[in-house]
Amino acid sequence: MRLKKKVYRRKRYIIPLTLIALLVMFRLFLPLLAKNYINGVLADIPGYHGSIKDIDIALIRGAYVIDSLTLNRVEALSEVPFLSIPKADISIEWKSLFKGKIVSELFLTSPEFIYVFEDQQKAGTDPEFDDWTKALTDIVPIAINKLVITDGKAAFVQLNADPNIDLHFNDLHLNATNLRNVVQKELKLPSDIDATATSIGQGKVKLNGKMDLVKKIPDMDISFSLEDASAVALNDFTKHYAKVDFDSGDFNLYSEVAIADGYLTGYVKPLLKDAKLIGEGDGFLSVLWEGFVGFFKFILKNKGNNTLATNVPLEGDLNNVQGKVWPTIFNTIKNGWVKAFDSKLDENIDFEDAIDSKENQ
Repeated sequence: MRLKKKVYRRKRYIIPLTLIALLVMFRLFLPLLAKNYINGVLADIPGYHGSIKDIDIALIRGAYVIDSLTLNRVEALSEVPFLSIPKADISIEWKSLFKGKIVSELFLTSPEFIYVFEDQQKAGTDPEFDDWTKALTDIVPIAINKLVITDGKAAFVQLNADPNIDLHFNDLHLNATNLRNVVQKELKLPSDIDATATSIGQGKVKLNGKMDLVKKIPDMDISFSLEDASAVALNDFTKHYAKVDFDSGDFNLYSEVAIADGYLTGYVKPLLKDAKLIGEGDGFLSVLWEGFVGFFKFILKNKGNNTLATNVPLEGDLNNVQGKVWPTIFNTIKNGWVKAFDSKLDENIDFEDAIDSKENQ
């Protein structure tokens, strides 16, 4: 009898201790298992290769932190990662649990998206955009309802240009909320997005608007502005593609875009102020071309505020969006000879315009 009691007492302690030991071992090996899983997902993206350095699990707050995620083309000529995220914090959005939804929050610290022209255009495999974006969403097992980007960077780089082209946005901060439509379900565009950045030439960038990302083709009403960017900073780009460069001036860009059921309407308004061209070479064709551009700049610029600007209306199905040629030409002449365009958003495009345009197409 006493022997049976001793065996029972041992089992009473051994079983709980065994379970605790197994849980501790599982917790210790969980980061390694998660790391191997994520590296496997990144390795299976067609045409790309990627990896993470480490992962940390925080069970108490329902979160994990990815350390040093990189992604690049398999046949890339450069060593610049296509996507680099030093730190990604993915956690459960606890306040949404009270609304009956299990969704996540994603915080990205200092991410960099670098589009190297030669890497992406290299002959060979032609991976689809959906291939790598789907893989990245597979890393987050719960639908993302909130996205926060801190100190990010996005850039377009062309290495075979002389000099190299580097168009970039630094100090990118983005806050997107209610992406999975947990609240405000009655609204057509329930998600909010706000972003700021600093462009090449120290221009001030702002983007804000509303979206509905639950739809297969997202609906949105977005406005974008780029103000006071030094035109001189764009010389590498303009010299390569237009054979002109600037001695001074500011570049501004304003745009509003609305999309409803895959149909887009909006405009893009570029505006160049106090710009002065300079000659790059003594060759006859170079001088002739820059003189030609300078002549039309003189003819079409507004003499009152020294701006060269136009407004390009955009409209069409997302598979065939077209800029309207004659309105663009008319708007260029209008800015030069009738009334100068304001250096601000026109605020004349909204979501209902996209709905009406689609119905009238």
